[in-house]
Amino acid sequence: MELSVVFVDDSEIALLNQQYLHRSGPTNVISFPMREGEFGNLHPEILGDVVISVETAAREAEELSQSVEKRIDFLLVHGILHLLGYDHEKSEENARRMDDKSDELTKIIDQSTRTLEDSLTCPD
Repeated sequence: MELSVVFVDDSEIALLNQQYLHRSGPTNVISFPMREGEFGNLHPEILGDVVISVETAAREAEELSQSVEKRIDFLLVHGILHLLGYDHEKSEENARRMDDKSDELTKIIDQSTRTLEDSLTCPD
């Protein structure tokens, strides 16, 4: 599987938001799936692109009292889930299913991060 992740500022994501989703202003994450449409089966190994606004992520992290890294992890998971076909905007049931999967995956990332940090800590 292949995926690209792009980090941008609010002005860049606002342009993408307007151009492709016809929504004004910045947003936190936008996904561009490559497995949809007329040529979606051309390269099935390519999931697509996830674009994250670091500025919006930082604001949201502050509002949620969490680190920017943790917020970006969440947004990346959210974007990847969209590439895999999850869509919280279709129905409450879809939103719940996406939230559950997002929670599951971010817990795994948190555990892996803690394990990695513990293994890299230099003993006294």
